[in-house]
Amino acid sequence: MNFNKQLPLRSGVGIILLNRENRILVGKRIDNPKYFWQMPQGGVNKNENFFQAAKRELEEETAVKSIKLIKEINEFLIYELPQNLLGKVFGGRYRGQKQKWFIMKFIGEDKEINVNTENPEFLDWKWIKISELSSVAVDFKANLYKRLEKELNFLK
Repeated sequence: MNFNKQLPLRSGVGIILLNRENRILVGKRIDNPKYFWQMPQGGVNKNENFFQAAKRELEEETAVKSIKLIKEINEFLIYELPQNLLGKVFGGRYRGQKQKWFIMKFIGEDKEINVNTENPEFLDWKWIKISELSSVAVDFKANLYKRLEKELNFLK
């Protein structure tokens, strides 16, 4: 029996936050600080639309409020957790996430960014080149991040 397929996907959002040089904000996760970095992301609350959820998650994880929406990616993008993380991540309730992604421009100053938030998820943050995106991601998100790199082709 494939336990993985019995669990639903969590509804979520992701944020590609670009600075003035079109570099992407990534954070080093507290719960997996080895080598992996990720873009801000999170779940959608009841009665919350996807864009509201994206703005809330961005602020909760990075304190960033100074943004301008550039683009909402049309389709939902999915990642599935590897077998060893099932039952551990998301309280064991989900097998992965079905995410709505947003490309946003950061219009503030770097001093606005603070990952030491009320419920911190990141140890550190940095700006990276678009071409580095899939190489910093944890294995099970690498293909999702490669797909997101293609969404940023209009910047080249």
